[in-house]
Amino acid sequence: MIELQKQLSAFVPCCEQEEHDREVICNYLADNPNAFSRSDQIAHMTASAWIVNQNRTKVLMVYHRIYNSWSWTGGHADGETDLLAVALREAREETGITEVRPVSEAIYSLEVLTVDGHEKKGSYVPSHLHLNVTYLLEADDGQELSVCEEENTAVAWFTLKEALKASSEPWFVERIYRKLNAKLKAF
Repeated sequence: MIELQKQLSAFVPCCEQEEHDREVICNYLADNPNAFSRSDQIAHMTASAWIVNQNRTKVLMVYHRIYNSWSWTGGHADGETDLLAVALREAREETGITEVRPVSEAIYSLEVLTVDGHEKKGSYVPSHLHLNVTYLLEADDGQELSVCEEENTAVAWFTLKEALKASSEPWFVERIYRKLNAKLKAF
């Protein structure tokens, strides 16, 4: 967790949303030792990936079962404090790609995400927050893709503009995905 705290301190927010969300995440981590476990039903750490091709003209997305929308990949820390490792694991599991690498090991983006109550594996999961760290990953867009039936129903590459149109979650499109695409210009 010390490494993550260093990364959070070094992270340079690109906007007001990231400034506020970094403060929320840092404060929550300082006061809640269970933040890396789903046993914390108020909020817990997650990691996501914005997976781009080598030319950075396409993004790899999954059609998420719970949200019924095209989205980035990602998942719960489940006790792991190396969130880059979590993002890489989830990218592989959710898309079937085998060769994926970080463009940078630094945090790409930060978000505090609301999760509405829902059913998962026959049990109710109450509404809570995901304290999310996003990493920029790169993969060859010629790799074979496969669905992770427990998580999603489809996997596909989209141009950066198509990705914004594909998602049916307006807040994600306006506040997250548009920001992630804009940040690509820095690389």
